[in-house]
Amino acid sequence: MTSAPTPAELVAQKALMVRLETLRLSRIAGAGHYSGTFSAAELLAALYYRQLRLDPANPRWPERDRFILSKGHAAIGLYPILADLGYFDASLLDSYTRLGSPFGDHPDMRKIPGIDFSSGSLGHGLSIGLGMALAGRVSRRDYRVYVMVGDGELAEGQVWEAAMAAGHFGAGRLVCLVDRNRLGIDGPTEDVMAAEPIEARFAAFGWSCQRIDGHDVDAVLGAFEALGDADYAPPQLIVADTVKGRGVARMENDVNWHVGNLGPEDYEDVRRELIEGASRGH
Repeated sequence: MTSAPTPAELVAQKALMVRLETLRLSRIAGAGHYSGTFSAAELLAALYYRQLRLDPANPRWPERDRFILSKGHAAIGLYPILADLGYFDASLLDSYTRLGSPFGDHPDMRKIPGIDFSSGSLGHGLSIGLGMALAGRVSRRDYRVYVMVGDGELAEGQVWEAAMAAGHFGAGRLVCLVDRNRLGIDGPTEDVMAAEPIEARFAAFGWSCQRIDGHDVDAVLGAFEALGDADYAPPQLIVADTVKGRGVARMENDVNWHVGNLGPEDYEDVRRELIEGASRGH
């Protein structure tokens, strides 16, 4: 009799699913945002399988936690999670990016159950998340709002306006996750527009800050467990140090794989590499 996986094992299994489905859906589309999705795989899996308060049978449940994927180009990794949880039939993903499909490169909250924010141009997610958190306060609901931003996105001025306002209003149920993979489409973030010191900058606006290894499942789960639950408290930041393209040697830390496509033989090689790497705990 096979024992049930531990929470960490479950998250690792689902992170592998995210990577494998990203491969498959990219093959359907003819290209995909592999590397920036792979860097966020453990974060997405931990959120949806261990952290968020959700009801897939009632996607608009008023008491649900909200999740905003501000780095919306990683939606290719979020859709398989929503299907796996039962928000919609998984077979619908076979239409990914095809004409008439609800599943585009960025998520559309009007078309996809479980999506709380329609992304596109980067930099808006934290502002929207703050608005949702303050709406929860006004309506006396205790849900949290989680916003995942890319580190390249931190160059957007609106992020810092939102960070300042969140500190001012004491939005304690707002959680910002920074996928700190150090690469954007134009190159290393510290060359394009330096992001560091991230924690000190957020702390200056009144945030409570943690920094973790975003691929260490125990560290990710521990950071979530350490989050406060009080309103009228400092908003909460988790900086997750990650590797862009994590799990695929040819993609890791290579800016050329921000968007790319794999040929048939490469596809099978990468699929094997991901599965073998997961079995080794990498």
